Amino acid sequence: MIKNFWYACEFSSAITNKPKQIVMLNQRFVLYRNLQGQVVALKDRCSHRGAALSMGWLENGCIRCPYHGWKFQANGQCIEIPSNAPGTLIPKKASVDSYPVQEKYGFVWLFYGDLPEEQYPPIPPLPEYQDPTMHPIYLEYEMKAHYTRVIENALDPAHLYAVHANSFGAGFAQDPRVEEYVVRDEDWGISAKITYKNYTKPKNGIFKSFFRPARTQLNAKTSFYLPNITKIESDFGRGKMINYAVHIPVDDNTTISKRIQFRNFFTYSWADRIFVKFHQKVGLEDRVVTESQHPKLIPDTLSTEVHVPADALTIAYRKLRQKYLAMGWGLEPNKTASDNSKVHFLTLR
Repeated sequence: MIKNFWYACEFSSAITNKPKQIVMLNQRFVLYRNLQGQVVALKDRCSHRGAALSMGWLENGCIRCPYHGWKFQANGQCIEIPSNAPGTLIPKKASVDSYPVQEKYGFVWLFYGDLPEEQYPPIPPLPEYQDPTMHPIYLEYEMKAHYTRVIENALDPAHLYAVHANSFGAGFAQDPRVEEYVVRDEDWGISAKITYKNYTKPKNGIFKSFFRPARTQLNAKTSFYLPNITKIESDFGRGKMINYAVHIPVDDNTTISKRIQFRNFFTYSWADRIFVKFHQKVGLEDRVVTESQHPKLIPDTLSTEVHVPADALTIAYRKLRQKYLAMGWGLEPNKTASDNSKVHFLTLR
């Protein structure tokens, strides 16, 4: 896991004026909205006896611990201890870590790290979010797999005909070869344009209506943005679909992928359930193989596993990840928030 990046940790619509626990990076955070509607992010552990603040309640924009009622304001500082006599000084250590947050593209983004604000990497652009011709759907699913394996699955161009043979990948079986492609460097990421030759209609699902029985060329662009975002742009002539996925590292064995899918065809709201159902089917196909992989975490050295030309994009991802681990931006497994430098609260709108 890597620090010093913005992590999209939840859909904005899921954060309300009730405390919500978010588990990410082997840690627990509590998120809620203050009186002004701004998102507050704190460490979900009271500094007194370690109770989960997410089980508490809000009061005038502050959060109360469910155990002894200690009251913490948005910057994490305790401002009231009910058991104390009037006038008793509050200990300086009576505070919890707070974290910078942004709301953008329908997500709440939390910055986790120890960089000064002026050195924060940017949130990747999602231009389709404001494109009126692109209709979005939102969904998520969980895999019992390390997030690096989940990311590589999204970036891998060679598994479609095998893993997705019962959905959209059936047409690739006649010629599963992946033509040579070029991996390009992006700002804080990588990308590649890949062409697939489809020979038959998919067996089922919405794509049956858009692939011809004879040969169809599918043009795709796959991108990765640090630390955990994949983007797949698919153009099959009769329509265009763009899939963004934020692969949240919950812990060393669990990943939650929160997704926004955009399409410029069948943009009726009544059709959303069809696309959601199909997307979930595809996700289940990926989950079966991804959860079977061993070791759970991708190896630190390229020589540990065998590679072929079709793996160019996943190899580039591994090299990019190693670059930032070598810079000291890695997080040790099960590393707690108290082991890291405290980051002060900041809300950006």
